[in-house]
Amino acid sequence: MASPSFHEFKKQASFFLKEKIKTARLALTDVTPAQLLTEEATNGNTWAPNSQTLGSISRAAFELDDYRRIVEILHQKLGSFERKTWRTSYNSLIVLEHLLTHGPESTAEEFQADQAAILKMQSFQYIDEKGFVSFNSI
Repeated sequence: MASPSFHEFKKQASFFLKEKIKTARLALTDVTPAQLLTEEATNGNTWAPNSQTLGSISRAAFELDDYRRIVEILHQKLGSFERKTWRTSYNSLIVLEHLLTHGPESTAEEFQADQAAILKMQSFQYIDEKGFVSFNSI
């Protein structure tokens, strides 16, 4: 039986530590599971948030406290659009789109103030080193 590679061990250790940090934040700070999910969904991952995560966020948004926390994170991420960290804003738009279709009705009114930031992203285009366009005309 082959032993796991160092890379695999490092990956498992990283996951373990991240989970322990999440648990500590939930226990020791004023953070909710919905807030953690939203932060995780809108980070700069190369993949979009999965449907299970989006569903959990939209269900949590019907609770007033969680709604305020989710909205605050999305306002912050959408308002800080930068070309270098475009995936953060892109993932935030995915979460926002899901909230608009599956969350509280007040979501549409809440994000009217972010219209200028969203329009700024509309013409953004990311072209990787191979010439592949990853993000264009939202």
